Amino acid sequence: MCAFAMSAKPSEKAVSKDGPPSCSTKQHQESADVLTVFLTGNELGELKPCGCSGGQLGGLDRRAAIFNGVPALKRMIISTGSFVKSNGDQDQIKFDIMIQAHDLLGYDLLNLTERDIEIARNLGLLAGLHNVISSHKPADVNIPAKFTKQLSLKKAVVAVTVAALDTESGKIEHVRELFDSPRGVQTVNILIVNHCDERIVGPIAEMAIVDCLVCPAESDEAMVSDYLNKRPLVVSVGRFGRYVGRLQISAAEGEDRLKLSFLPVPLTEDLPREKSLVELYKTYQQIVKMENLLEKQPRFILPDGLEYAGSESCKACHEYAYEKWSTKAHARAYATLEKEGTQYDPECIVCHVVGYTYQSGFVSEDKTGHLKNVGCENCHGPGSKHNQYPLLEKTTEPKSKCTDCHTPEHSANYAGNEKSYLEKIVHWREPKAASNVK
Repeated sequence: MCAFAMSAKPSEKAVSKDGPPSCSTKQHQESADVLTVFLTGNELGELKPCGCSGGQLGGLDRRAAIFNGVPALKRMIISTGSFVKSNGDQDQIKFDIMIQAHDLLGYDLLNLTERDIEIARNLGLLAGLHNVISSHKPADVNIPAKFTKQLSLKKAVVAVTVAALDTESGKIEHVRELFDSPRGVQTVNILIVNHCDERIVGPIAEMAIVDCLVCPAESDEAMVSDYLNKRPLVVSVGRFGRYVGRLQISAAEGEDRLKLSFLPVPLTEDLPREKSLVELYKTYQQIVKMENLLEKQPRFILPDGLEYAGSESCKACHEYAYEKWSTKAHARAYATLEKEGTQYDPECIVCHVVGYTYQSGFVSEDKTGHLKNVGCENCHGPGSKHNQYPLLEKTTEPKSKCTDCHTPEHSANYAGNEKSYLEKIVHWREPKAASNVK
């Protein structure tokens, strides 16, 4: 991970236009004296925002609106890799979908991390991938460490070379072997590394070979570093696909080297969605359903023989609370999944039902329909013993906290507005709120 300071630059707000997908008027006016290299990566399995609340960034289907704002002959699109978090069943499905999405989006180059290579091999995709690079060398297929694309800038040829280096096991001196300097051609050298700190950036900068150094992301937002305020330009592409990094290349008056600038572009909700990628996500949802991932979820055993009983079982003794709860959004949480078509997705279902990750918790609508929605036992704990001996047994752990589900990723406006969110779910008689709700 990067140990030096990364400072975010102001993001450019994207504005959609009629006609072909676009990002902004400025992008539509791209001229012959500017080239654009788009950088993405570190999606870590995020195909699109969950859609549970507004203000969420990201989505593979929104990227075309950014990319198509620049003419195809004036751009290069690069993925730095890390498509998914792990090699589990769901992540392997996502990986295949990611590869298809990048093909539909017209990526020029994919950098594969060691995990990417392992999953691609498991899925039988590795040998069929084209225009890929990697700092890792699998024995069963030849993957180069660099890739070059030639673009035209003011009628001159610019060779943009992208290379990958494993800085943890490889030697920094190998940078010299990765980049050529062809005569009569201007060059821009981009190096993707898997580890980054001052001990790495310093020696690379001294070589005066690399123009842009792409480091692992520490933040969700794409960033540019002020490191030494010199070459190379040190950037990261952010995480979870919420930003597209836009590296612009232009001729500098009176200078031999080309001028570089970097800007993180947020993938905002107002951007148009590419139809083919919307359909691809629906394919992903169908695969998740057919693979029955909901019932394959490993589950924890509840302590002391506890079981989940469902909110209806609480009504007899807590009628006031039950009736009030039934009018709140939590009581309709499962319906929001059905609206988005994600009711078969384990990553989504966990925050919309009771006890999904525990034995006796939600399994499916058919088998455990009484545990749909965010119910009493989410906050108060499994109720089987309390129902049986209400005067002797109190509900106990596991209990959920609001922030277990209202995270920055899934509930962008929650932080700083906790009080107003709590007011939306009040279903108790004051002043007992503090003792009744965790």
